[in-house]
Amino acid sequence: MLKTLVKKQLFEVFKGYFYDAKRNKMRSKFVIAAWFVFFAVIMVGVLGGMFLALSLTLCGPLISCNAGWFYFVLMGTVAVLLGSFGSVYNSYTALYLSKDNDLLLSLPIPVRDIVGSRLINVYLLGVMYILTVTIPTEIVYFMQTGITGAKVLCGILFFFIISAIVMLISCAFGYVIAKISLRLKNKSFITAFVTLAAVAAYYFFYFKAGDFIRDLLVNATIYAENVRRYAYPLYLFGQIGEGNILWCFVFTVVFAGACFLLWRHMLKSFISIATASSKVEKVQYVEKTVKEKTPFEALIHKELLRFTSSPTYMLNCGLGIILMPAAGILLLFKGQVIIEAMERVFSDYPGSATAFLCTGLIFMGSMIDTAVPSVSLEGKSIWISHSLPVKPVQVLLSKMTLQIVLAAMPTLIAALCTSMIVDESFICKLLIVIMPMIFALFSAAIDTVIAVKAPLLNWTNEMAPIKQSGGAFLAIFSFWGLSILFAAVYMLAGFRFGIVMYLIAWSVLFAVLSILIIVWLCTKGAGIYSELA
Repeated sequence: MLKTLVKKQLFEVFKGYFYDAKRNKMRSKFVIAAWFVFFAVIMVGVLGGMFLALSLTLCGPLISCNAGWFYFVLMGTVAVLLGSFGSVYNSYTALYLSKDNDLLLSLPIPVRDIVGSRLINVYLLGVMYILTVTIPTEIVYFMQTGITGAKVLCGILFFFIISAIVMLISCAFGYVIAKISLRLKNKSFITAFVTLAAVAAYYFFYFKAGDFIRDLLVNATIYAENVRRYAYPLYLFGQIGEGNILWCFVFTVVFAGACFLLWRHMLKSFISIATASSKVEKVQYVEKTVKEKTPFEALIHKELLRFTSSPTYMLNCGLGIILMPAAGILLLFKGQVIIEAMERVFSDYPGSATAFLCTGLIFMGSMIDTAVPSVSLEGKSIWISHSLPVKPVQVLLSKMTLQIVLAAMPTLIAALCTSMIVDESFICKLLIVIMPMIFALFSAAIDTVIAVKAPLLNWTNEMAPIKQSGGAFLAIFSFWGLSILFAAVYMLAGFRFGIVMYLIAWSVLFAVLSILIIVWLCTKGAGIYSELA
């Protein structure tokens, strides 16, 4: 039974490789093999290659400084962070708040098998990430110092110790997150916020990594001595990699014992958390007057609730809501430096800096595309919209209006910040604000057309219409192409007429196209929507 449960857990992790949610059927053997080859290329080629380069950079200089143990401390820390980050979300969902808890607990399956299969699943996922670090680490170290039996044995146990640490951390964080999530009201916003914070932290450390490595290599002796003096257990941990048999077995015994205690704790706490229900507040009814909404306002409110109820929807179709104000504020501090650099490079093209900044506004504005999957997300329940006492045109315009409402304020903030830093005339500054606002209307209209013309109603996972549908790809690449076209036309011919005339021309074009598209939505588009089933 344990083997069957482990296979089930692994199938759930790699379900997208075996099952096509968009077409609601299993993939062919060739496609499954291709997906796993692609996965292997990413894990071995990309991640493994990146950590191989890092190992080659660190190993030689640290060994020459008699700090080989510090090399293993650094690479071991990287392996722990990567493994924990890669498996902590799985431990949260799989260990405690899995959707099949009630089903499995109702079957004649021992709790130890359920817990054991999920712990094995978390462990294997952590191992998958850890190997991309530890294998290059050991290979480079053996190349630098040679191979001995003690080093090979300690290298193998070094890997198992790190995998135990990762599992302990993943389970601990998963337990905390599970406890917290049971008390949260709106989990969608929390999930979206945590995801954005993780992405921001990743890019922050990515761009700072080069400076950190250079500083580390220059001051390797000082850092190693400080770690040895103030964090002696880390020094002993690094000694494992260099082949210290004694400390290798000490750490192995300690973490093996910790894993046994984790196992005992999981058996005791699993049922209480797995069967717990979310916190429900007792609300006392208070009579109050509710403002009556028009049918159109009610439709917009329905679309907004659908958007805010899904972290996947918010992160993939509303990223520009965060990026545009953030970019605008960044321009207030760094904008002059960016403008001066662009003006030096494109000195023969007057106004090019302003044109490129407007290109950025168009590009980020296109990242607010809530209307694209809005029709598809109705799925097999689209008949409900057809049965409501509202016209199809009202339904379509409500989807378009929500995107305009969500994009209006972020676009205005970013455009105002841009207009404040450019050294242009008042008319140009005004156009820098007006043109992106008209583009927000244009993009919402285009996205609604795509939603009607390329719906995906037969789906089993909302990821399919949001990220994997033909409409989503069409919207993304169309607006990318439009952004490139906006900048390219200016560099080829637009600069001859001046940035003011260029912005006026695009503003008029966006406005005229928006009117024509809205007219189409109110006539033919509404007819197409009414026939969807």
